[in-house]
Amino acid sequence: MNTGVSRVIFLGAVLGLVLPLAGCGGGQSDLHEWVASVKARHGGHIPPVPKPKPYVSYSYQAGDMRSPFLPASKPGSGVSPNLHRKKEFLEQFPLDSLKLVGEIAIGGTTYALIQDPEGLVHQVTKGNYMGQNNGKITAILPNEIRLAEIVPSGNGGWIKRPASLSLAQKSGG
Repeated sequence: MNTGVSRVIFLGAVLGLVLPLAGCGGGQSDLHEWVASVKARHGGHIPPVPKPKPYVSYSYQAGDMRSPFLPASKPGSGVSPNLHRKKEFLEQFPLDSLKLVGEIAIGGTTYALIQDPEGLVHQVTKGNYMGQNNGKITAILPNEIRLAEIVPSGNGGWIKRPASLSLAQKSGG
């Protein structure tokens, strides 16, 4: 009995493997026809490969030219911050963190009222410094302070650029 069951299982396994392979033979005539039709087509025109241009060498003559590895302009344009002066209190804050909140004239001198990030209000006048880029106050106008900042130029020197603070507008009524 055991041998009969094992023969049936063995025959089932053999048939399960052999029958799918039996369907793979023959029936390839349509494939052969398609390959023949593709081979019979006229091929397209392929243009010839263009001739390469001849190499032209360049000899770098560095006799009186500047080195390409050095800055184009020399530092020392005459603009530089005074690094030996004592820093003023408002120079420890970035300029965009300071607010112009008003102005006051005392004895013919106009002062601007500047609020620092901690909420304290300071009086400044023309010639004072504020901001972290050596910003010197050049003018105090009714709704604006104008400064001249001295910042690194990127090639070892310094440049002067204008900056300003406008009067803070209060929202609401």
